[in-house]
Amino acid sequence: MTTVAVWTAVPLIGGLGAVLRLVVDRTVSRRVNSAFPYGTLVVNISGALLLGFLAGLALPPHLALLTGTAFVGSYTTFSTWMLETHRLGEERQLGSAVANIGVSLVLGLAAAACGSWLGTSL
Repeated sequence: MTTVAVWTAVPLIGGLGAVLRLVVDRTVSRRVNSAFPYGTLVVNISGALLLGFLAGLALPPHLALLTGTAFVGSYTTFSTWMLETHRLGEERQLGSAVANIGVSLVLGLAAAACGSWLGTSL
């Protein structure tokens, strides 16, 4: 059963995740200054690590909803990842587009596994 407190907390915590995504993406993008979307890559890899960690902790359902779905779900971004990959393809940067997909998948899966291992180790 979902309580009013959970329904109230989801948009607030989700908002925090979205703001943090913006801060991390912009910070990385300013430092790297490249056509490759390093900001989104860092956001998604760190989000996979965090979500794996939270999964490893085996949180109660309401807490998992708030941390995993609300916070990490709004922090990470599949749609931006795909849009940036599409943009690289349109700009004929096919190597970068393929690298964005491959690196994101490999590092994302590794980060999730590492996070899960860390979470279960506690």
